[in-house]
Amino acid sequence: MTTVATEVHPIRSTQGWFSRSEAWLDSKGRGAWIAAMVLGFIFFWPVGLALLAYMIWSKRMFGKCSMSSRRHSRHAARWNAMKPSGNSAFDAYKEETLRRLQEEQESFEAFLERLRAAKDKAEFDQFMDERARDARKARAEDSADDDRRDA
Repeated sequence: MTTVATEVHPIRSTQGWFSRSEAWLDSKGRGAWIAAMVLGFIFFWPVGLALLAYMIWSKRMFGKCSMSSRRHSRHAARWNAMKPSGNSAFDAYKEETLRRLQEEQESFEAFLERLRAAKDKAEFDQFMDERARDARKARAEDSADDDRRDA
C-alpha cells in the first residue's frame, strides 16, 4: 500500500499590497478614494497629491459613475422593460401590469394635487378669517376711541 503525502501551503495572493489596496478602495467606491486622498494630504501632502494624480490618470475621479451614465442606464432600463420578451403571455401580462401601474400613479398624483389644493385653500381661508377678525377688532377699537373723544 502506498501513502500519498499532501503538502498544505497557505494560499498567497499574487497581488501586491498596492493592487490589494486598489481593489479594496474600488470595492468601497469613489468616496473611499476621496477619503484616502484627503487623508494623504493631511498626513503627508505628496501622498495626497500622488493619489489625486493617480485618480485622474486612471479615470477613477471622472469615470463611469458620472450623472450622464446614470441617466443613460435609467433610459436603457426603461427601454429594456418595454422590449418584447418573445413570450406573448408574459408580454401581455407585463403590458397590463405597466398600464395598471401607470393609471395608479396618475390617480395618486391627482390625489396629491387635490390634497395640496385643499391644504392651500384651508391656509388661505384661515388667513382671510384672521385678517377679517383683526379688521373687526381694529374697527371696534377705533369706534371706542371715537366714542371716548366725543364724550
